[in-house]
Amino acid sequence: MTKVPTNISLDAEVKARSQEMLANMGLDLSTAVNIFLRQMLREKAIPFMIREDISYQTTLAAMDDAESGVTHGPFASVSEAMEALNAED
Repeated sequence: MTKVPTNISLDAEVKARSQEMLANMGLDLSTAVNIFLRQMLREKAIPFMIREDISYQTTLAAMDDAESGVTHGPFASVSEAMEALNAED
């Protein structure tokens, strides 16, 4: 199989975080992209669902808060904690 160099533009933070995660799995970015493309060709579709997901955005915001040291609570009861979790921005 002949390999060809390919240039793609990535968000710098996404690239760095992805490379770190992939390194923990023993992979590099080039291998991961090749895995994605091969799976796409096998399935004749993007191999995962792409959609807007509010809960995903909420999860990302919570992760950002945790990384930034922002905390929520303490809560006086489970119901109070659940109310905070279910609150919309």
